[in-house]
Amino acid sequence: MIDLRLLREDPDRVRASQRARGEDVGIVDALLTADERRRSSSVRFDELRAEQKALGKLIPKASGDEKAELLKKAGELSAAVKAADAEQDAAAEETQQLLLQLGNLVHPAVPVGGEDDFTVLETVGTPRDFDAEGFAPKDHLELGELLGAIDTERGAKVSGSRFYYLTGIGALLEFALVNAAMAQATAAGFTPVLTPALVKPKAMEGTGFLGQAAEDVYHLDKDDLYLVGTSEVPLAAYHMDEILDADQLPRRYAGFSSCFRREAGSYGKDTRGIFRVHQFDKVEMYVYTTPEDAEAEHQRLLDWEKQWLASLELPFRVVDLASGDLGSSATRKFDCEAWIPTQGKYRELTSTSNTTEFQSRRLSIRMREGKKVRPLATLNGTLCAVTRTIVAILENHQQADGSVRVPEALRPFLGGREVLEPVAR
Repeated sequence: MIDLRLLREDPDRVRASQRARGEDVGIVDALLTADERRRSSSVRFDELRAEQKALGKLIPKASGDEKAELLKKAGELSAAVKAADAEQDAAAEETQQLLLQLGNLVHPAVPVGGEDDFTVLETVGTPRDFDAEGFAPKDHLELGELLGAIDTERGAKVSGSRFYYLTGIGALLEFALVNAAMAQATAAGFTPVLTPALVKPKAMEGTGFLGQAAEDVYHLDKDDLYLVGTSEVPLAAYHMDEILDADQLPRRYAGFSSCFRREAGSYGKDTRGIFRVHQFDKVEMYVYTTPEDAEAEHQRLLDWEKQWLASLELPFRVVDLASGDLGSSATRKFDCEAWIPTQGKYRELTSTSNTTEFQSRRLSIRMREGKKVRPLATLNGTLCAVTRTIVAILENHQQADGSVRVPEALRPFLGGREVLEPVAR
């Protein structure tokens, strides 16, 4: 959530941010009204409590009619204090609920618009010319079936649409990608973490995934727990309700988890293969740092993602997402999109977001500098979303006979294999 003081001092900036997101601007005025009611009711409560305490000191000293009058007034004050307390609580609750609906402030450099209004910052590598090589590229599912690596038919039989099995070399390819991603992350100073896949509502709400993204979240009603769509959620909540020493920042974690998404808003999109699925594994980077270093850390996360994709020898581009496509938590978000030959376009493989103090305020995570305690900044970045990365590797490194060349950096994690060969059927 944003700082209420900033809202009071510069409401026009918050209105502009909401407008850029395509969100309700009226919530700003509703929040200002609720906040004023909260503050005035708090003052009223404090005044009445002070009067009640003062009166309480007079009663033992009084007698007769004076005492009776004071006792009568004390009863009236007691009722007034209770009413003021209830009003204070109601106003505070209304303010909190409205504040939770407000997105993070959009960074001034973010392009304004919707999903298609991103800015391309950089293009790395050149897509292969398969026509010049004399063959038409196969899509990842056909390649995966030839390699004995992907089985979506049995995935659908057992679990339904958008589920799959990775078998044989497909399973080994996942393990190789996860180990290679973790090796890069640990070399960069990240602490590897295996995170829970189920979290409490406070963790999910605190990271901002019960707002715009709520339709894609799996909820277990009986237990009131949520399946995570990314290990960003348990990593963000790892230091929930804690105060971290500023001299121990940044703290960088690389989390591995299975991720679960309903994909409720993607009916009919990417139904073939394993590009958009309900369950997948991912290595996620998460950082706690000072607000002053957040933008520089955001660039570092992007550089690590670029290093990863370059090591896999994938052509990709970096895009600065538009304001309406950020999600509620991010002030700015960069995506790295890999070229997918059979689709003839770039598709998102990694993403990194600067969430500034938005998540730390919601999760009550602060930093201590000497005697001063204040919110810190958090950032996240996908290093390897396994299924999408497999899609990109198979399609970009395929050969005419249906085999797939293994990127050099991945070979040590695949037992030295240089080529993935089709299997006999």
